[in-house]
Amino acid sequence: MSHGPALSADATALTSTGSTDSARRTGLVMLLTGIAGWLASFQLTVDDWRLLRDPTYSPPCDISPVVSCGSVMSSAQGRVFGFPNMLLGLGAFAAVAVLGVAVLTGSRLGRGLWLALDAGALAGVVFVHWLIAQSLYELDRICPYCAGVWVSTIALFWYVTVHCLERGLLPAPRPVLTLVRESHWMLLVAWYGVIALLVLTRFWPYWSSLF
Repeated sequence: MSHGPALSADATALTSTGSTDSARRTGLVMLLTGIAGWLASFQLTVDDWRLLRDPTYSPPCDISPVVSCGSVMSSAQGRVFGFPNMLLGLGAFAAVAVLGVAVLTGSRLGRGLWLALDAGALAGVVFVHWLIAQSLYELDRICPYCAGVWVSTIALFWYVTVHCLERGLLPAPRPVLTLVRESHWMLLVAWYGVIALLVLTRFWPYWSSLF
């Protein structure tokens, strides 16, 4: 009986440590994806502005008939809401980076804010996958900076969701929680792998011609 309180205290300490580690990991991912996504969005914004001023301008990311940004930016898919998509990225990724700094410096975000962040990231992921499909099967182009936004958005959504699951902010069966805790990075790599495979197979005639 005398060991009960000590064991309980140890369990509480382990849980607290795990929660702190999860928050730090998530804060770091938020900061890095926020910076990477913002830089990619900023470069797209600059190139889009230059292209509007000079239709003959060739963005530095126009590398080949397949790897190109200019045609993607000037397409209808590049302005889904009536303005350049990258403007959404400038605001959203800046906010994510700021929140990441807050988490890393010890600030405790409320449940509502975490869930709002996860919902926003989910919306971003859905939009990103629609853009991936449009790029591969409608525009027949891969925009390098857009790909940077894809990678950042997916990582952000994944690790914010993992954090919400680990903290109990999102309900999930125990087997799912165990899988997420033990294999979160492998699942993310597999996600990226599927997208890379789609890109590889979609443009295989072009890739194979380079060798």
